[in-house]
Amino acid sequence: MERQDLERMARVLVHRGPDDEGYYIDPKSGRSGFAHRRLSIIDLATGHQPLSNEDGSVWVIFNGEIYNFQELRSQLEKKGHIFKTRSDTEVIVHQYEEEGPACLEKFRGMFAFAIWDEKKELLFLARDRLGQKPLFYLKEPGRFLFASEIKAILQIPEIPRKVKKEALHHYLTYQYVPHPLTMFEGIEKIPPAHYLLLQDGRMEVKRYWQPDFSYEEHQSEAQWCERIEDALTEATRLRLIADVPLGAYLSGGIDSSITVGLMARLSSEPVRTFSIGFEERAYDELNYARIAAQRFHTQHEEFVVRPRCLEVLPQLIWHYDEPFADSSAIPTYYVAQMTSRRVKVALTGDAGDECFAGYPRYKAV
Repeated sequence: MERQDLERMARVLVHRGPDDEGYYIDPKSGRSGFAHRRLSIIDLATGHQPLSNEDGSVWVIFNGEIYNFQELRSQLEKKGHIFKTRSDTEVIVHQYEEEGPACLEKFRGMFAFAIWDEKKELLFLARDRLGQKPLFYLKEPGRFLFASEIKAILQIPEIPRKVKKEALHHYLTYQYVPHPLTMFEGIEKIPPAHYLLLQDGRMEVKRYWQPDFSYEEHQSEAQWCERIEDALTEATRLRLIADVPLGAYLSGGIDSSITVGLMARLSSEPVRTFSIGFEERAYDELNYARIAAQRFHTQHEEFVVRPRCLEVLPQLIWHYDEPFADSSAIPTYYVAQMTSRRVKVALTGDAGDECFAGYPRYKAV
C-alpha cells in the first residue's frame, strides 16, 4: 500500500474527522497500511490514531465510541497491560490481545474498527451490533481495500464504477440497499454484528451477535416501566462521558424527549437542545419541542427549513454515496449542520420506533 494512496483515501473523509490524521504502514512487508481521520471526543491530547499495543505489533484504527471503556481498562491494567493514552481506542487493541475476535463480546458501543496483527499478518475488521457505524470493503486478487465510506475506496485508481443490478432491484423494493450489497459492483458492506478476518488471501465474514427472542418474561406493566427506565438511564449516563460539549436533537416526540429528560437529570448544567421546523404547519413540530425544552429547562435553539432545501440534495448525494429514499435525510442534515456549530456530540433517541413498534409498519412486521 503506497502512502499516497492512503493520503488520497483519508483526504476525501476529512468531513468525518476534521481534527487530526494519522498513517501506519507495516514495516516488514510495506504492503499493508492504515489511514485515519479523527473526530476528537475522548482524550483530546493523546488519542492519536493509528494506535498500537506496547510493542507495536498490533495496530488499530477506530470510528465510534466504546461506552464501557473505563471498566474494561481497569480489568486490562490488572492483567498487566500498559496504557499510554486515556482514550477508549486503546482498550480495543489490548482486549484483542487477550481474546482475539471474541473481544467483541465485551464492547458496549457504536463502532467500526480495523486491527492489523503484524505477527500473524492478520486483518480483523468489525462492526457494531446494530450497524450504527458504516464499514465497506472491496476484495480483488492481490488487493483488499476498506473504508468508512464508499467514496474513499473509489479514490484508488482503476477501481471499477459499475452499478450492481441486484442492488438496484433491492433499492427499488426497500428504498435502501440492504447489506452486504452496495450500489457498486464489487464493493460490499460488512453487515451489522459481523466481523471479517483476512489472512493469507483467505477471507471469512462471521456473525458474532444476534438478539434472542426465544424466551418470554411475564412482568407487570409497572415492572417493565422500571426496567426500561433503568436501562435507558444507564445508557444515557454512559453516553455523557466525553471531553467535548454535548447536546441533543429534540423533536418533541417520545424518544428524543425521554433522552433529553434523562440527560437533564444526569447533567449539572442545562442540556443544549436543537430542533428543526417547517413553514408548512402540517409538518411542523416545533411547538412540541418547545414544551419539552421548557419542561427540562434546556438551552434550546430552533431552525426552520424552507423550500430551498432542495439546494442541499447534491451535497446529500455526495455524503450518502448510494441511493437512500428516506425524506428525513434533508431535515436531519440541517439539524446536524446547526448542531455542529455549537456542540461536537449529539444524542438523538434513534431506534425507539423500531424497538417499540412506534409506527404501524413496524407493528405489522
